[in-house]
Amino acid sequence: MPLAKSKLSELLRGANLYPRWEIVSRLATLLGLPYVPLHRLWKQAALEAHKSRDWVDRSTDNTTALTTTHAAPPIDHRAFCEDVEQDYLLYAQAFIPDGCQCEAAVTDTFDILWLSWNDALASADTRRFAWEVLRRTVMSRTPHIDGRPCFSQAAFDTVELTYLTDEEARTHQLTETIALFQVMSRLPVNQFDVMALRILWRMPTERVSELLGLAPALVRSSQRHAEHFLKSTLYPLENDEGTTP
Repeated sequence: MPLAKSKLSELLRGANLYPRWEIVSRLATLLGLPYVPLHRLWKQAALEAHKSRDWVDRSTDNTTALTTTHAAPPIDHRAFCEDVEQDYLLYAQAFIPDGCQCEAAVTDTFDILWLSWNDALASADTRRFAWEVLRRTVMSRTPHIDGRPCFSQAAFDTVELTYLTDEEARTHQLTETIALFQVMSRLPVNQFDVMALRILWRMPTERVSELLGLAPALVRSSQRHAEHFLKSTLYPLENDEGTTP
């Protein structure tokens, strides 16, 4: 069934603030987009727009079954997701306090990648393309203060803290870590991500390189520059070489 002009007008005008699945699915058919990831993204966004589950269900009732077209992602997409899923979840957990929201962020990332997989493959580096999708998705769900990500809650989950049993030592370590994370939020994007993976989860340089789609040398360079900035900011009396990342 072709998309009626009235429905297209509703979508373009933003009538009712959120388009029904009926409209989105017809556009997907016209554009040749896979229904399954698009429907998951549409449903998640509808709920975030405060649409009721009843509204979501009713909006889907009269449309073609989701399993009829493009029901399974490309094999190479599935293989890629299996390789990075656990590490993507770790990254999300550093910034999103709610476990369900962490999983939703990674699921959304994989669905967006499914929809744009051809673009990912045609990009200069598929891993970099995917990481940027993950980062945008995670940061959209991360609390921000003054435009910077706030992830102080991650201080309670650091590797160092798990090995400390003395309460005084734990308190001291926690205070230092929270201060460190506050300064980390000021780092440039690459340095920030490198330090998040290296400090929070102790990932080896080679794995960070694979996840971010950056050369190992660039990962090491980003870490050096980040460490210099952090030290000069946290301990200014011990470093007089400037504080620019």
